[in-house]
Amino acid sequence: MSLSKDKVFTGKRAVLIGLGTRTHVSLARYLVRRGAAVTISDAKQEERLREEIALLGDLPVRLSLGGHRAEDVLDADVIFVTPGAPRELPVLVEAQKRGIPISSEIELLLEICPASVVGITGSSGKTTTTTLVGEILKADGRKVMVGGNIGVPLIERIDEMDTETWVALELSSFQLEYARKSPKIAAILNVTPNHLDRHHTFENYLEAKKNIIHYQGPADYAVFNLDDPASCGVASEAIGRVLLFSRQSEVREGAYLRDGTIHVRLGGLDREVCQVGELKLPGEHNVENALAAAAISTAAGALPKSIAAVLTSFAGVEHRLELVREIDGIKFYNDSIATSPERAIAGLLSFEQQVILIAGGKSKHLPLDELIRTMRRKVKYLVLASELGLEIEQALAGADEDGVIPRCHFATLGEAALKAAEVARPGDIVLMSPGGTSFDEFKDFEERGQYFKKLVQALSGKAPGEDDQK
Repeated sequence: MSLSKDKVFTGKRAVLIGLGTRTHVSLARYLVRRGAAVTISDAKQEERLREEIALLGDLPVRLSLGGHRAEDVLDADVIFVTPGAPRELPVLVEAQKRGIPISSEIELLLEICPASVVGITGSSGKTTTTTLVGEILKADGRKVMVGGNIGVPLIERIDEMDTETWVALELSSFQLEYARKSPKIAAILNVTPNHLDRHHTFENYLEAKKNIIHYQGPADYAVFNLDDPASCGVASEAIGRVLLFSRQSEVREGAYLRDGTIHVRLGGLDREVCQVGELKLPGEHNVENALAAAAISTAAGALPKSIAAVLTSFAGVEHRLELVREIDGIKFYNDSIATSPERAIAGLLSFEQQVILIAGGKSKHLPLDELIRTMRRKVKYLVLASELGLEIEQALAGADEDGVIPRCHFATLGEAALKAAEVARPGDIVLMSPGGTSFDEFKDFEERGQYFKKLVQALSGKAPGEDDQK
């Protein structure tokens, strides 16, 4: 059935697979308002979903918990799946055989959204770049909403959108895996191995990312990273107008660096934006994010002065190299978004000095060689936690002939954070950049980041260990 008509759900049976996200709470509200009979199916038992059930309030939905039962799913007119739920679930395979439409909140949003949509994906930098683009478009005088993989699910705000609205979406590989519509402006920032536990191969992961451009038209814009082989390699498949961004080379159209200055170039016009030294965000990877945001915003028609105003004032996003607190000369940074080795590497390279690093979490079983090499250069003391911490310890043990990194291992983040504070001295940087997911202890990286921030805020004014110097 077509999903593009506003009244299409009146009297329809809609089943939502998965309740454990804010997205499906919002989607349930949207569907009920449009006359659908909604059933929510989740494999978890009620006691593990109390928070989400409370968010539903008195919404007239039926809950089917403790498993995805065929009798509760297969009588649907349409099924919506959370990004984290694989569509290889037996009940979904059977639904496909029966011809029941399977969609998601983000697919529905892309289909019915009346606004101009900017979509941004990549293995790293998505959140910062998407936030920057949203702020730039606001500075340019647009009505803007930011969402997708960040913020409030925008399906609930669909009635606030019109043709004058701009929507900036951060899109994950899970959200794009089955998408059949692409944004008018789409960007692939970079692609490195990630989420292979879900996609199984790098090729499958890359194919999911490609859906952000595969359904564009000739008048649309596709933005790629000239410095990233996988991103740049997709440019030849673009149907829309290609823009590039690069720290290393000038580009025909897009954004680039020349003599320390960010330039944007489009339609034969080359314009200066700002000096790299004026950027508030630390790290080379954030120069790349700034260039990406400049290229994307230029495609959206933003003026260079609007781009410059944001790039020279924006100080960062929560849980992304976020300075939590400085205690007696010790700075504590929350980089909980670093859920892969590559992101942890970027966090380490953001600082000139060596750091006290807190790393660990649930492992994605990705290669650690480059992370280990970076640690050997950038870490003065290493505090490891949980499953990934053990993997890092094993990898380091084989490299200790080149010099031992002082380190210790704990079962939980809380213990690791307190140990890092104990060994820190005035002038040190304590960085939590885990390199693994949060699912061993927390619901998501945001909950992990909030927990770390509470620990830091609870530390006494005199940093632990300071008395040892006297």
